Amino acid sequence: MKNKTSMIVATKNKGKIKEIRYYLKDLKVDLFSLGDFRKLPEIIEDGLSFQDNSIKKARTVAKFFNKLSLADDSGLEVDLLNGMPGVFSSRYSGQHATDKSNRDKLLSDLSGAKNLNERSAKFVCHLVLWDPHKNLLFETDGICEGNIGFEEKGAGGFGYDCIFIPKGFNRTMAQLTEVEKNQISHRGKALKKFVCFLENNKYLV
Repeated sequence: MKNKTSMIVATKNKGKIKEIRYYLKDLKVDLFSLGDFRKLPEIIEDGLSFQDNSIKKARTVAKFFNKLSLADDSGLEVDLLNGMPGVFSSRYSGQHATDKSNRDKLLSDLSGAKNLNERSAKFVCHLVLWDPHKNLLFETDGICEGNIGFEEKGAGGFGYDCIFIPKGFNRTMAQLTEVEKNQISHRGKALKKFVCFLENNKYLV
């Protein structure tokens, strides 16, 4: 019987890890995150796009540990703000940003938009699998469209979830059940494509 494939997810974000584990649970994959290791490579996310950052993270981690590495870079793009916060989503409110301070800044920046339709936005995810010997093996995108609400609602999720209302819902992402969120999330859509790739490339799993 083939041993499980080891794969390192290039993040310490527990929310991301949980979502990735959900999609890969039926595959023969041992998933690790950067939180499982003491010695880590330095990764400066200075790319101009989600693709740039995800490739940099996956490549750096794969080379450092000599293992398959899965990385995503994701964020929120708000139409009224010309695509911001975009790649700066995690540090939108400054160098020492928190999820709360980022949400507060975004709500403040949109305070002049009184109509929900003016507050259109989308979550974007770029997902990359990197092999330390064969380089880029797979990459894909996932998008979840919606609007930015006027106040925080819901206790689930993380980041901007409690102010993001997905298209077709009257609840925020943080108010959805885990099953509902996994069906429509930007990362979920990218991960579904990733699972198909793995299933069609049995040598990996």
